[in-house]
Amino acid sequence: MTDTEISSVLDAVRAAVPTLRENGQDGEERRWISDENVELLDKAGVFRAAVPKKFGGLELSVADQVDILFEISRGCGSTGWVSEGWITGAWMIRLYPERTQEEVFAGGAVRVSGGFTPSGTLVRTEGGYLLNGSWRFNTGCRGADWNLTATNLRHPDGTEDQVMAVVRMSELATADDWHTMAAAGTGSSTTTAVDVFVPEHRVISMATALTAGGGGPTASGEGRDYGLVSVVMAESTATLIGMAQGAFELFVERVPGRPISYTSWQDQSLHPLTQTQVATAASQIAAARALLAGEVEVLQRRTDAGEQLSVQEKAALRGHCGYAVRLAKEATQTLFTASGASAISRALPIQRFFRDVQGISMHAVMAPDANMELYGRVLLGLDPDTPFL
Repeated sequence: MTDTEISSVLDAVRAAVPTLRENGQDGEERRWISDENVELLDKAGVFRAAVPKKFGGLELSVADQVDILFEISRGCGSTGWVSEGWITGAWMIRLYPERTQEEVFAGGAVRVSGGFTPSGTLVRTEGGYLLNGSWRFNTGCRGADWNLTATNLRHPDGTEDQVMAVVRMSELATADDWHTMAAAGTGSSTTTAVDVFVPEHRVISMATALTAGGGGPTASGEGRDYGLVSVVMAESTATLIGMAQGAFELFVERVPGRPISYTSWQDQSLHPLTQTQVATAASQIAAARALLAGEVEVLQRRTDAGEQLSVQEKAALRGHCGYAVRLAKEATQTLFTASGASAISRALPIQRFFRDVQGISMHAVMAPDANMELYGRVLLGLDPDTPFL
């Protein structure tokens, strides 16, 4: 992928930001992002980002994907979060056999939803397995082509192993049960499988998914076999920083000439407290982006060399991403609070950024305290006490 080609994708996404933002309220009200948003990003090449070049994809680096997700998210938080799920889901298909990749990547662009919390059961049958169960919080399932289903492979002796099964989204039923105060447009509904046949080549162990990585450079000279948790952390963090940036842009646009009610201040931008608040938020967002960029650079360098991150490096990535999320959350809260009571209007996108950042930062993978605790354990020479590194 040349710099010109990457710039073309980014330019198209940046041009779409006003439309993504304008469609945010509609997406929230129908509890699924605007079809126009999906179409614009598809046309821009976003859903080819993680697809290997040999299947017609762009095979972008994690740094390029982070940049794209940042831009999408400053337009619409729900669209950014869904795009992150689809892009990292497509990247995960690289972990499966060639036959699976040929099926999923057949169209070049692909949208793959899913999650990592095992539910339901998989039992062996002739030529493969039968899948049954339900999965909550399936972000992006309403617009996905395929779904990564974390489930429990049940053996004849009653023992179970955790696996990841790939199924066509059309084979799953989708419940209309997504009613939330944050990430409302993500359509993260419950999906259900009833005796869905899954061929053997579409199943890998959860252990394989978690430990894959370090496969060395591709023909382009850059590696793409990142560790699963590391790439998901980096790209998810990018969406939250992008949302904070969106809130910042809206605040700066709205403040000049706005009076502060019940005071003598006729222009909020002239108030020293507002100046301090906007400077603090800008610095927090810049610091968050710098922390993420540093971790992405280490991840890419290691992958290019055909190496996995060390335990210490994986913990640092989670810790620094967790702190970046905290900074994004604090910046957004400061900006929203400084916007005055009128900002609670649903017609103003800043309140949606505020709610989306608050809600998504509570996600188990995104929660700052959980990530900082893990990092602290490793810094103190303790075992990380989790396989999710």
